[in-house]
Amino acid sequence: MKKAEKKFGLPSIILLVINAIIGTGIFLLPGKAYALAGTSSLFVYLFVTLLAGSMALCFAEASGLFRSNGGAYVYVKEAFGNFAGFEVGFMKYIVQCIAWATMAAGFATALSALVPSFEGGLPRALLVTGVIVGLSLVNYFGINLVKYISNFATIGKLVPLVIFIAVGIFFLKPANFQPLVPKGMTTHDFSEAAILIFYAFTGFESIGTAAEDMENPKKNLPVGIIIGMSIIALIYFMIQVVSIGTLGPALADSGTPVVDAMTTFLGSAGGLLVSAGTLISIGGINIASSFFNPRGCLALAERNMLPQFILKKSKYGTPSAAILITCLLTVPLALSGTFSQLAAISVISRFSQYIPTCLSIIVFRKRGMKSTFRIPGGYTIPLLSTITAVWLLLKADKVKLLIGLGAMIIIVPIYFLMKAYNARHGLAFKDSD
Repeated sequence: MKKAEKKFGLPSIILLVINAIIGTGIFLLPGKAYALAGTSSLFVYLFVTLLAGSMALCFAEASGLFRSNGGAYVYVKEAFGNFAGFEVGFMKYIVQCIAWATMAAGFATALSALVPSFEGGLPRALLVTGVIVGLSLVNYFGINLVKYISNFATIGKLVPLVIFIAVGIFFLKPANFQPLVPKGMTTHDFSEAAILIFYAFTGFESIGTAAEDMENPKKNLPVGIIIGMSIIALIYFMIQVVSIGTLGPALADSGTPVVDAMTTFLGSAGGLLVSAGTLISIGGINIASSFFNPRGCLALAERNMLPQFILKKSKYGTPSAAILITCLLTVPLALSGTFSQLAAISVISRFSQYIPTCLSIIVFRKRGMKSTFRIPGGYTIPLLSTITAVWLLLKADKVKLLIGLGAMIIIVPIYFLMKAYNARHGLAFKDSD
């Protein structure tokens, strides 16, 4: 009973979903989206909401089939075999480390607006390192502490956004929504805006990596994903509405649109509130990463995809070896300074999880596997999600696409090295639970 009490219940799972997805993107993207698609960016948000929501439904159905950690890795391995699972699982873990490194650096960048000394040099390096090492230590001492901090950070980032929407709707200017479709807008503009906005929805794929730390994950995880994504979609759409309605054409040139819009109707105090929300948001993503990333590493070791010493746990029941490895990998990445290239790899490689997971639903159903949650409409949503994702990839920047694919190719020899390692130690890749 004591152990069960420490696990994430449904309310904490919902907050975990929201915390894992809402990051810096929603504070910065409205202006860039408007610059690409004008008022039609509202339609782009609806399009991306449907796409991300459809993919989240696929993850929800898949998560209802398994109790174990691993997320997309578990689903793809079960559906398509060891090699495909290894590719997705290993890539997922590397991308998680890159994303955490980027967010740790982003926290220093955001804080430097208030404390300029953190802009560079030794103070910045110490802050970035302190964020990663400090959160790793928090995670080491148990999920209960992580849960409470995560819940606080999620609520903290939502408060300014809710105020922004609740107050901002009274300051909308109808003229700012004209024209509804900008002249000369092309499908390329639409797809480019969709790829940009889609980045703000990423993160839902990470929730399943910590299934074993949740109460009744087969039931609560699908429900948590659906409720969390619905809340996020509504918040995102309304933020774009308020941003357009209060700033109008000036939104296209705004680097900090939510702060600028809030300042127009609540003054400097409102802008400061959103700035604080931005810091809390980035901090929340860092907290989520410190929790999810080691579990992704642990999931690979549990199925002999990585050496067995990674299974070592602390007296608090936390994956100490995986936490240490994740920390040691993430710190140098965060200090490397090549964040734009690393972020580009993470964006493209996320689709290596989304597409196979959507297709795995078809495989699982053909096998007669019954999930605690079933997507309505037969194979329609998994197939449409896959086709749309491929279309977006074809529209993506070719250099970023090549980097993402190149990263997957590098993983191939690692798979065969681990296969040889297992053979020497009398082990084999394990099936999913």
